Amino acid sequence: MAERWDQARVLTLAPDASSQRSARSLVNARSWITTGSADPAALWGECQGGAAAPYRTAVDLSGRPAYKCSCPSRKLPCKHALGLLLFWSAGGVPPGTPPEWVRTWLSTRAARAQDGKPAEPADPEAARRRAEQREQRVASGLDELDRWLCDQVRQGLAATPKAGYQHWDSIAARMVDAQASGLAERLRSLAAVPHSGAGWESRLLEEYAMLHLLATAFRRQSGPLDTIRSRIGFTVRQESVLADGERVLDRWQVLGRRDMEQERMRTRRVWLRSPRHGRYALVLSFAFPGESFDGALIPGTEADLELACYPDRLRALVVSNQNRARAKPPDGGTVADVLTDWAQALSQDPWLDSWPAVLNAVTPVRTPQPAVCDPAGAALPLHPAAAANWPLFALSAGNPLTVAGEWTPRGLLPLTAWDETGRAVVL
Repeated sequence: MAERWDQARVLTLAPDASSQRSARSLVNARSWITTGSADPAALWGECQGGAAAPYRTAVDLSGRPAYKCSCPSRKLPCKHALGLLLFWSAGGVPPGTPPEWVRTWLSTRAARAQDGKPAEPADPEAARRRAEQREQRVASGLDELDRWLCDQVRQGLAATPKAGYQHWDSIAARMVDAQASGLAERLRSLAAVPHSGAGWESRLLEEYAMLHLLATAFRRQSGPLDTIRSRIGFTVRQESVLADGERVLDRWQVLGRRDMEQERMRTRRVWLRSPRHGRYALVLSFAFPGESFDGALIPGTEADLELACYPDRLRALVVSNQNRARAKPPDGGTVADVLTDWAQALSQDPWLDSWPAVLNAVTPVRTPQPAVCDPAGAALPLHPAAAANWPLFALSAGNPLTVAGEWTPRGLLPLTAWDETGRAVVL
């Protein structure tokens, strides 16, 4: 059988975020009547769905992944194929002998490959129609979002704190239907804003304005189009990045990492920087609860990494990792330098919610509010979630540190600090 994939690799095959969520709900033995795996790299299963007969699902991983399912979904792969792959990734699919319907499908694919024909005949016209239909769905969803935003401003914000999660979930569900999953996630996150303390009204209006700007930019097809489409929910497959993305081979420092809970999955964000070119890169990885992340990228180290970059040139995949060693503290800047970098990044992507920050010789202080101060007396406030970051204050003991973290509109999230001996401490 083929080497088992990890969950992150499986999820890159998903056509949208809703497919990922639906597939994750199938990662259990209750959802599958039968499952099996066999050489050469074939998976199959029967999933009990809404129909009287179970859905028959098969996946061929012997080359470029191919899928077969008896469900009516037009997505490729469908949630059943993704769920089967995730179940296999988690070790839930046992070895077995393929049933007749799987053997027939595999033999048909093998015969086509032997004849020099594609296993799944390409239909450029059908692909073009699907792309056009999605563009139309997204445009229709953005029109509805604009009307909803106008209603929020017209009605005022006084009753918003009492609205409940349903207020946000309903419009987010409409964005999922419109295949704009990025907007759906952003809308769901707004439910916490009215309960985020003083000034929530301004923050909520800012979020409304940014959503309106995103809808307008997509409608006019102006600005950084790759960024706009990514924020809306148009994804780039990992295979495309590995095949066509810009390759960068350099010595990279691992600045810090941040783990986040997202529904039933955890996400790890790892920030890298090239000391030679001053370029940043972001590596994302995913894990289900109870599973471990790949620990190859350790804060405070450096390595010769080959990266394959996504179109935004910030997010990247690690292709190779060699010659890892302990790194000296990174070269950082002042508070003014961080804010200048942030302003430049916003000019390219107004919807950014975080940006890497490296500060040298800053001292954590608690008054008048938790912050880090540079030698010039300028200060960056700490994010409310980091205000009680006692390891940072204990490591400093009133002395300056080198600190790497994420700068956000609500303050700095420290991720790694280096003491006077050059020792890196993950915060």
